[in-house]
Amino acid sequence: MTLPNGLRVLLVPDPATPVVGVAVHVDVGFRSEPEGRTGFAHLFEHLMFQGSESLEKLAHFRHVQGSGGIFNGSTHQDYTDYFEVLPGAALERALFLEADRLRAPKLTEENLRNQVDVVKEEIRLNVLNRPYGGFPWILLPPVLYDTFPNAHNGYGDFSELEQASLDDAASFFDTFYAPGNAMVTVHGDFGSAGGVDGVMALVEKHFGDIPARPTPVRPSFGEPVPGSEKRQSVPDAHAPLPALAVGYRVPDPTTDLDGYLGHSLLASVLSEGEAARLQRRLVHADGLVTDVSASNGLMGGPLDARDPDTFTITAVHPGTVDPDRVLGAIDEELDKLAAEGPSTDELARQSARWAAALHHEDDRVMYRMLGLGARELLYGRAEIATELPARIAAVTPEQVRAAAEALRSAGRAVLLVEPAAGEEGDA
Repeated sequence: MTLPNGLRVLLVPDPATPVVGVAVHVDVGFRSEPEGRTGFAHLFEHLMFQGSESLEKLAHFRHVQGSGGIFNGSTHQDYTDYFEVLPGAALERALFLEADRLRAPKLTEENLRNQVDVVKEEIRLNVLNRPYGGFPWILLPPVLYDTFPNAHNGYGDFSELEQASLDDAASFFDTFYAPGNAMVTVHGDFGSAGGVDGVMALVEKHFGDIPARPTPVRPSFGEPVPGSEKRQSVPDAHAPLPALAVGYRVPDPTTDLDGYLGHSLLASVLSEGEAARLQRRLVHADGLVTDVSASNGLMGGPLDARDPDTFTITAVHPGTVDPDRVLGAIDEELDKLAAEGPSTDELARQSARWAAALHHEDDRVMYRMLGLGARELLYGRAEIATELPARIAAVTPEQVRAAAEALRSAGRAVLLVEPAAGEEGDA
């Protein structure tokens, strides 16, 4: 359903759930932030928690927690989400809170400067002053990609964060937080609100009077797949051991979902569990690495971004091991899979792991709601989230073989992290 102001609404009743969740997904993420303002999408997420036209700072927190609920937000490559989960009787309160800040967050110089400092401290803790900070999701994209949207640091550069102005914030809000660029998902117990019709009436009551504004046209962020290997080394003052990350492009899930899911199962076959190919070869048999993992999706989760997205293999290895030995072993395992594919039993084992993980995640209203909302926003089909276990189970050895072949037949990025004792990041 779509309100007259353009806001999309997804209602998912679940009478068996004793709580209700409300999420707002906004179609703006790292890739949409303006050049010269790296980290602005994440900074703006912080600003959305600093009060609104009707509520002072921290009032949102008190109302949700006072109702026995939880709340948070997060910034991704292509979207930003805000969510809360509360007892069903508190649904209208949640809708009011989310509508109020979507209508008019409190953008002040004090709030902006305070949140710039908060984000800078978060970067220090999570990136600059910890081993392997930003590895690989910050460090790998500029090796694999050439364009600013795909390659830049979504956490942000300190100097650019410090130069952010209230005019920047107001422009960002007016452009990207228009109701036509957002979606509300309500999921859970609708009984106390009078069922679907009652919930829809409450959504219209609280969100319907937000003024319509022009909705931005999302540009294509597509760029050619690299034709050869691109390599870069970076120092890390805190890393005890060298590490490497290999990045490949993956199929567009909008046009080739089966190919995309073949890559997801390939990642599992390579690294999930002690019997996985890279675990057996690199860790146990050859002793080349202390840790190895593979992931289909730069941010780690399946179907969390539009095209282009990234398949990654990461490994930490002793300093006595040449990284090219590790890369050679990875290539050999991919070549074996590209030639023969996984065995039926091997693939069945990984499919079962996927199904168990998806069903476990689906047990929580928060994850179920966010998964439905994100897939509806990104691909226009929330039901992809509920179809995933069956679609994963239907992936064939041939699809995984084809995914391995695709990785070996295209260009890639290689990032080498080198311990550099004595060098310091931002203090």
